[in-house]
Amino acid sequence: MSRLIEKYRSEVVPTLTREFRYTSVMAVPRVTKVVINMGIGEAIQDAKILDQAVDELAALAGQKPSITRARKSIANFKLRAGMPIGCRVTLRGRRMYDFLDRLMNLALPRVRDFRGVSPRAFDGRGNYTLGIRDQLIFPEINYAKVQKVKGMNVCVVTTARTDEEARALLGHLGMPFRKS
Repeated sequence: MSRLIEKYRSEVVPTLTREFRYTSVMAVPRVTKVVINMGIGEAIQDAKILDQAVDELAALAGQKPSITRARKSIANFKLRAGMPIGCRVTLRGRRMYDFLDRLMNLALPRVRDFRGVSPRAFDGRGNYTLGIRDQLIFPEINYAKVQKVKGMNVCVVTTARTDEEARALLGHLGMPFRKS
């Protein structure tokens, strides 16, 4: 079983139950899924960049990502509807907890001049979105094979009703929030 699952069950649930006065264990917020999205605009000119992004995202997530396609044609960007322009993967269960553990304990501390992630990136419904500028902070990525630095969005979806509950949940799990 993952370290983060054990920590959630043994430490986070009792702490949040006391902090927010939940009457049931099922009322305590939990992480339901993590969505990782890579938008690759350069894939319009070079399809090999998209293939490399799919391979890198598969190495990070542990499962094959799906390719996202353009919904509308935009003439100024030489984009046609249906062209592949990115990839995404949705993680649930054990893979989700393993990825969150690696993100919080290995990848984020490797960011240059890291002072913590923004505590204001919640959407009002308890979901947290984090933008990562380059994929090289993850130890799974082979530095020699990277041709172009690509960023990604990581969206952590929780069952929390408010941002404060979600902030407390992620904070107790180990998300390194910036001190205000």
